[in-house]
Amino acid sequence: MGTYEQAEALVREAGFTHLAHLDCATIELLPEVRQMCEANTCGQYGKNWACPPGCGSLEECRERIAPYRQGILVQTVGELEDSLDFEGIMETEQRHKETFTRASELMRKNFSDVFILGAGCCTICAECAYPDAPCRFPEKRISSVESYGIYVSKLCKDNGLPYNYGPNTIAYTSCFLF
Repeated sequence: MGTYEQAEALVREAGFTHLAHLDCATIELLPEVRQMCEANTCGQYGKNWACPPGCGSLEECRERIAPYRQGILVQTVGELEDSLDFEGIMETEQRHKETFTRASELMRKNFSDVFILGAGCCTICAECAYPDAPCRFPEKRISSVESYGIYVSKLCKDNGLPYNYGPNTIAYTSCFLF
């Protein structure tokens, strides 16, 4: 098992824009965030093992993260031409996913007990097996921070990491707990 400093070095090496130490005592799982999931604006509610309700109840999520005491918040921040720059938003999301995938592989390789929460739904499979069959890759499946009922901007604020970098920017946030 590695140290916090080793974990921080690995995620820095992966290439995130920003990172901060995460005190797991600041993690709150809120029913209000889950209600946003139920609104299904992303189209994944009830269609993905990593999203509600497939990822479990808030109580099940709470039990999964309870053993962890520290972690690292990571972000990819992108500059946009304007607030409607869909291409810039998608480019930043793709850059975050690529960086996050690299970092996740490094963390799993170097830390036997890492718990990973990403940004957006799990996209390992082109089509998720939910709900008709078990997850094909449960050891690789990554739920989003929001799917666990965590209000991302508050988590960032509580751990000294900005969430809003000003007009015409977007930030994708994920975390590694260990």
